[in-house]
Order: sequence, then structure tokens, then C-alpha cells
Amino acid sequence: MTEVKRTATEPRRRPKQERSRERIDAILSTTMRLIGEKGIDAVTMKEVGMLAGGPIATVYHYFPNKSAILAMLYERFSEVSRARLTAIIADIREAKDVITAADRLLDDYLSRVAGDPAIQDLQNAIQADKALKNLDIAETRHQARMFCDHVITLLGPEKREQFERMVLLIFQLAGGVVRLALAEGEAESRRTIEDYRSIIHTQLGLFFND
Repeated sequence: MTEVKRTATEPRRRPKQERSRERIDAILSTTMRLIGEKGIDAVTMKEVGMLAGGPIATVYHYFPNKSAILAMLYERFSEVSRARLTAIIADIREAKDVITAADRLLDDYLSRVAGDPAIQDLQNAIQADKALKNLDIAETRHQARMFCDHVITLLGPEKREQFERMVLLIFQLAGGVVRLALAEGEAESRRTIEDYRSIIHTQLGLFFND
């Protein structure tokens, strides 16, 4: 039988029983708390196992390494992001609603990341790890596609391909802009976000202000 090759960011096994789900939830919540307290680099698998209520072997039972834990934390963050995206774009009824939805998405993402140091550190770690960064790019493409699928009927067929490319860029650049803003002082941070918001308005306006 051919063995399925796993990537470094995949869990060893997905939980099927309630007890296993509870163990993974404990590992993930403990890791996230430690990240917020001391940063990702200082978090070890051994410490996670001890504080999650079990031996390190329990952690390795589910995750081959720390990157795999981070990947699942990112997966959970992405699940919430998709749900919030779905709720926001549900209010789009006509062209004028598109820019309003884009503003809400930017503000929501900024609020979530700025309000939790652990998420900030997780986002930075994602960009530093090639495998995790590839997960991030794939997720960005997925969420950009969700946005486009919801609003594409408001555009003529001749504009749709260009619009899809532009939306992907807006979504991809948002993470870098927010990371930059959070590294700046308060006044400069506000200017960075508003400058990016202006760029978004201008680009969307090319499609919806005719």
C-alpha cells in the first residue's frame, strides 16, 4: 500500500471522538495563550503539553511539530474570518454597497488583529514560514473568491476578470498593511489605514462609479 506523504504543517490525525477534540482544543488554546504571553519563538511543544494537562507525547500524538499547531490555529482563525466575511457581504445588494462592505472588512480585520497580541504574533509567524505562508496565500485566494462570487453579477462580463485580479490584490495586501500599521505609532497607524482605505475606494470606484 502506498503511504500518503504528509506535509510538515498537517496534523498527525484529525479528532473523531469528543475526547480527542477536547484534547486538541486544550492544546490550541494553551498554545494561543502562551503566544500572547511570550511570543511564538519562546513556546515549546513540551511546555504546551505540560500546561494543556498532559505529557508532551499527547501533543506529538496529534501534531508532528509546532508548525502543525500553528497551521491549525491559522485554520481556526480563517474559519472565523470566512464566517465574518459571509455576514458582511450578505448586506451587498447594489453597487454602492460594495465599498461599504470593503470598509467593514478592513475595519473588522484590523480590530481582530489589533485586539489580540497572539493573533499578531501568529500572523507574523505565518509570513516567516514558507509552508504556512502558502496556506495563507491559498486562504486569501479563497476569501477573495467568496467576495467576487457575491458581487460579480453587479458587473458586466467584460470587467469581471480584471475585477477578480484587483480584489485578490486588495485582500493580499491587507495583511501587510495591517502589520505595518500595528508597528507604527498611533497617529501614523491611522494614516496608514486611511491611505489604504483610500486606495481601496479608488480601485473599487473604477468598477462601480460609472
